Amino acid sequence: MKKRRVVVTGLGAVTPVGNDVSTMWDNIVSGHSGIDFVTKVDKEKYPTKIAGEVKDFDPFTYISRRDARRMDAFTQYAVVASKMALEDAELSITDDIAERVGVWIGSGIGGMQTYEEQFKRFIDRGYRRVSPFFVPMMIPDMAAGQVSIQVGAKGINSCTTTACASGANSIGDAFKAIQRGDVDYMIAGGTEAPLTNMSFAGFSAMRALSQNNDPETASRPFDKNRDGFVMSEGAGILLLETLESAEERGAHIYGEIVGYGSTGDAYHISAPAENGEGSARAMQMALDDAEISPENVDYINAHGTSTELNDRYETQAIKTIFKDHAYDLAISSTKSMTGHLLGAAGGIEAVISVKTLTGNIIPPTTNYETPDPDCDLNYVVNEAKEQDVNVVMSNSFGFGGHNVSLLFKKYSS
Repeated sequence: MKKRRVVVTGLGAVTPVGNDVSTMWDNIVSGHSGIDFVTKVDKEKYPTKIAGEVKDFDPFTYISRRDARRMDAFTQYAVVASKMALEDAELSITDDIAERVGVWIGSGIGGMQTYEEQFKRFIDRGYRRVSPFFVPMMIPDMAAGQVSIQVGAKGINSCTTTACASGANSIGDAFKAIQRGDVDYMIAGGTEAPLTNMSFAGFSAMRALSQNNDPETASRPFDKNRDGFVMSEGAGILLLETLESAEERGAHIYGEIVGYGSTGDAYHISAPAENGEGSARAMQMALDDAEISPENVDYINAHGTSTELNDRYETQAIKTIFKDHAYDLAISSTKSMTGHLLGAAGGIEAVISVKTLTGNIIPPTTNYETPDPDCDLNYVVNEAKEQDVNVVMSNSFGFGGHNVSLLFKKYSS
């Protein structure tokens, strides 16, 4: 059976560098950082003092006050970004298409803020004082569930939880659902609101977070002096639909999603497989799915977490798959400006990848000062680069050995 073509017609974003796609993109291209001293926890209690916080967020433009009070922040971010994507796509979900519109939004952690608040209430005051909305506010699938309710999407409704690969997995799974004919439209991406005491405590105990107390320069992917990732929050959403539908309704087409690779390391609970073996297979799988040769990829939006092992092994994996072309293609990690949005990272970075296609501008890897001999590729350092971009790969990897690669290309009829 012939695969249906799937295009991107809407984008939505809530991020540390802007609460809409236009602002986010302008800041990313200009190299502006959204990382600052954390305010959502007491920074004096932790070795890490910084985070990528969403600033000046007003959910009430898109969500009623009554409904918003029954949502954890991660769900609010997803609902707002999803409604932005629908507005951008100029898609109204009527009764005629509701059953053909699905939602697939991933989250790595879910409602941590709600969990902590309600657990404290339970300890202090007993179970009768726990909110009846505790469970439906906390569980990771509720972002997808609430988006479905808010916009009237009655097709596939799902959530992929694969740690920091959650958003990318969700987009890939949504792509395949449309491609095989289960639905015609998908609201897909990732969301996360992890800036809580227990998240800071857990990642600090793992020594995974940067302890650099200069916020703007702390996230430094591929730099020799990197010392850990910077935790962030937000949501990134794509509106995917069939090419046929987009053409019929005269929608603006940002680009086409053409490849999806997803693999497991079967190696370690938090460390990537040596030499990036699992991530290399995900990249190859995406290329095979898209029927695109490695030398035709122009840009990779890297997972690039600013951690010792990830950056080294992702670099090695790129060399494994792209061989000589690895030194020619452009690579950057926008986490240098956004920080690491965990389960939302793949969603935000998919939005950035699509904008790269449409703008022919490759965003930079900021804070790159000291080359690492183990990371010796073209990381588009410190300043954006104008270049014709036809094919983009976006990588996302997660604890548990989850590896995802997505491929987007410029639309041509």
